[in-house]
Amino acid sequence: MIQTLLINFLQVLIGFSGGLAVGGGFVAFITVLGIIPRLIQLTKTEKLVKMYGGCVIIGLLIGTYFSFADIILNQSIIILILWGLFHGIFNGLLAAALTEVLNVFPIISKRIKMERHLLILLMAIVFGKIIGSLFQWTIFVK
Repeated sequence: MIQTLLINFLQVLIGFSGGLAVGGGFVAFITVLGIIPRLIQLTKTEKLVKMYGGCVIIGLLIGTYFSFADIILNQSIIILILWGLFHGIFNGLLAAALTEVLNVFPIISKRIKMERHLLILLMAIVFGKIIGSLFQWTIFVK
C-alpha cells in the first residue's frame, strides 16, 4: 500500500517536473524569439492580437488533451502523411530556432540567480532527459 502510494507520488512528481520544464522552455522560446509579435508584424494583422493568443492557448489545450486521451482517429494514409509532414516541418523549425537562440539558458540562469551554476543546470537538464527517456523506453514501451 505505502509502496504503491510512493510510486504514484513519484510518477506525479516526475510528470509535473517534466511539464514545468517543457512549459518553461516553450514560454522562453516564444518570449525570447518573439515569434507571435514577429508573425503579427509580418502579416500586418495588429488588430487580431487577441485571436493569435487565443489560437495559441486553444492549440496547446487541444494538443494536451490529444496527448493524454485515448482517442483513435481513423484517417487515410494521405492525411497521415500530411499530418506527419506538418509535424516534421514544425519540429525542424523549432529545433533550428532553438539552436540559433542558445542564450536562453544563460538568461534563465541569471533570472533564477544560478549563473555560477550554469553547467550544473545544463547537466541536470541533459541527465534528466536521458534518464526520463530510458525510464520511458524500458518501463512503458513493451
